[in-house]
Amino acid sequence: MGRTRTFPAARTDVERARFGFVSCQHYEQGLYTALDHMAREDLDFAVHLGDYIYENPGGPNRVRQHVGGELMTLEDYRNRYAQYKSDPALQAVHAAFPWIVVWDDHEVDNNYAGFTSERDDPVEEFAKRRAAGYQAYYEHMPLRRASIPRGPLMQIYRPFAYGNLANLFMLDTRQFRTDQPCGDNVKPPCPGMYDPKATLLGPTQEKWLIDGLSHSSSRWNLLAQQIMMARLDRVPGADVGLSMDKWDGYDVERARLLKFFDEKRPSNPIVLAGDIHNNWVNDLHLDAADVSSPMVATEFVGTSVSTTGDGIDITDAQRAMVAENPWVRFCNNQRGYVTCDVARNIFKTNYRVVDFVTRPGAPVTTRASFVVESGQAGAKRE
Repeated sequence: MGRTRTFPAARTDVERARFGFVSCQHYEQGLYTALDHMAREDLDFAVHLGDYIYENPGGPNRVRQHVGGELMTLEDYRNRYAQYKSDPALQAVHAAFPWIVVWDDHEVDNNYAGFTSERDDPVEEFAKRRAAGYQAYYEHMPLRRASIPRGPLMQIYRPFAYGNLANLFMLDTRQFRTDQPCGDNVKPPCPGMYDPKATLLGPTQEKWLIDGLSHSSSRWNLLAQQIMMARLDRVPGADVGLSMDKWDGYDVERARLLKFFDEKRPSNPIVLAGDIHNNWVNDLHLDAADVSSPMVATEFVGTSVSTTGDGIDITDAQRAMVAENPWVRFCNNQRGYVTCDVARNIFKTNYRVVDFVTRPGAPVTTRASFVVESGQAGAKRE
């Protein structure tokens, strides 16, 4: 039982919308305190950007424990969703608003890429596992009939129009991607990053996105996807370390999209992301490695609901990363969620955080708020 609502008809005049977005809710590593608070917000809808469940077996000495081992079969995945959805806070937040969802990796297997599993299992074997994960995901998520899976294939990238105020492009960066370059993880730049055939979206989805942005008449164009688009050098000093699972590992495709933003100027592109378990605000430049190049879009990255457990405001390593990457406007290492207030001329984000998730009762506070003015890329601290 819950509330839902229809969106305003496409191209009709709409002055305001308010939504929230979340990601990464590891059941074992923390309570869903953030979702409990989010359920009390006044939102028109909510967006989940992936890692709704985690596939790993139950571990000792956790806040609470997964039932069962590593997820492999349809029964395994169904049981894991059943366990996650037994949580009262998760039930409450689903009851409060309509949800728009997309997956990341842990709905099937950590850091999988297309039909390549984390452990490089035989393709036929992993295809069966992927089919089981997709089937259970469809059964448990509010998805349309168009997304009914066909074995290991499922249509999940799709558009939503909120009147003429905002177009929301839900993207899939897992199902069609090529394998991570350089052996995955954090590595120095390597030739595989610059492979013109490497892709996160696949050619069909990339064309769909470009076409949709090209024909959009909305004031704001939101790309809701899983992984950080901004370049993030994680190693202080002259050395460079980049995460090959993020857009950093797929530099050519990212460069095409940033060039499109610069040349075709779709109205107010905003990138939304999760996955990284921290809050970030990033300016997106035409050259992702050059802060002096034109600013073409803005990125808001939300932290985890519970993954990694209790946080602190910012770690020493993150301070070093902020200093190393001049396009970063904000970084925070607490758990929580993000709310977005969308008006004709202003897009405002509120980073809502809780101090702890390993025990109940944490209050929620707004750690920071940022605004983007229509017609001007880049976030400003409010």
